[in-house]
Amino acid sequence: MIKIVRRPHANRFVEWAKERPEVLVLSADLTSSCEVNDFRDAYPDRFISMGMAEQNMMGVAAGLAREGFSPWVHTFAVFVTRRPFDQVAMSIAYPNLPVRLVGFLPGLTTPGGVTHQAIDDVGLMRLLPNMTILECGDATDVESVLDVADSVPGPVYIRMLRGEVPRLFPASEPMRLGQARRLSEGTDLCILSAGICTEAALNVVRALGSQLSVEHLHVSTLKPFDDPQLLGSLKRGKMGVITMENHSVIGGLGSATAELMAEAGVAGPLVRVGLRDVYAHGASREYLMREYGLDEAGLIAAIERLSGLDLGALSVDIRDWVAASDLAKPEAL
Repeated sequence: MIKIVRRPHANRFVEWAKERPEVLVLSADLTSSCEVNDFRDAYPDRFISMGMAEQNMMGVAAGLAREGFSPWVHTFAVFVTRRPFDQVAMSIAYPNLPVRLVGFLPGLTTPGGVTHQAIDDVGLMRLLPNMTILECGDATDVESVLDVADSVPGPVYIRMLRGEVPRLFPASEPMRLGQARRLSEGTDLCILSAGICTEAALNVVRALGSQLSVEHLHVSTLKPFDDPQLLGSLKRGKMGVITMENHSVIGGLGSATAELMAEAGVAGPLVRVGLRDVYAHGASREYLMREYGLDEAGLIAAIERLSGLDLGALSVDIRDWVAASDLAKPEAL
C-alpha cells in the first residue's frame, strides 16, 4: 500500500525556512491554494502579498534577490510561466538571479481547463538561459526539492505538487540535482518518466514482470538534462525508448530526450507519451489522464507499439490494484 502524505510542501517549508531568515515568500492571491498560508502565519514579516499582478511580482522578486534575500514565488504554474514570461526572462533569468519560482497545478492536475493547465511550462522555461527546471513526482521529491533548489546559484523553476501526495520513494532517498532515480534495470526497453506519470509507469513495469526487461528512470531535473546515466540507459533499450510526462510532447521531457539521442547518435525509435499538441479541457485528473493517454493504458499502448506484444491483459491486472491516486482527494482550483 502506497502511503499518502497530506500537504507535504506546507509542512516541510515552514520548518525548512525557520533557520533561513533570508527566505521570503511572494504570493499572488493564491496563498492557501499554494500552501503558504502556514508560512504567512509563522513568519508574517517574511510574507509579501502581491495581489493578482504576476508581472510586477517577478520584478519585485528580482529586486529582492539583488538585495541578498532568497525570494520564493508561489502561484499556479501558468501564472509563473505563461503570463509573466517576459519579466521572468529579462528580470530574473537574464541577470541569473537566485529566485525560486514554485509553480502549482502542472499539466492536467486541475479541472480548471486551459486557463489553469500548464501544459507548455517546461517548454517555455527550457528556452531560458540560466534557468534550472525541477519536477516533483511524489512526497519525497516535494520535501527534498527545497534543498535542491536552494543549492542552485541562479533561477529555479519547480513543478510542485500540493494536497494529498503519494510517497513513492523512501524519505531517506531525497531528490538529487541532475540525477535521475533508477527504478529498475533492463535491456529490452528504456522508460523515462517525470512528475505524476512515474506512478503509472511504476504500475506498468510491475505488471510486466518478466515479460520484458525494462530500464526505468524517474527524471526530476529537466534542465540541465545532462545526467550521464541517462545516455547509458537510452543506449541499453534494444527495442527503443519511451518518455512519459504530464506535459505536451513538444518542449518537455520527450523533446529533451530526442535532442539528447540525436546529438549523441543513439539509434532506435522514441515514443513520446504526453499531450499530442492539443489543449485539454476541464475534468477530473483521473479522467483527463485517461482521455489523453497519460495513464497506465497509454503507456501499455506505447510498449505494444515498440515490442509488438499484446499486453491488453495488463490493463485488467492494473485496474484490480488500489492506486494511490484513488486514495487521494481530487484536485480543485
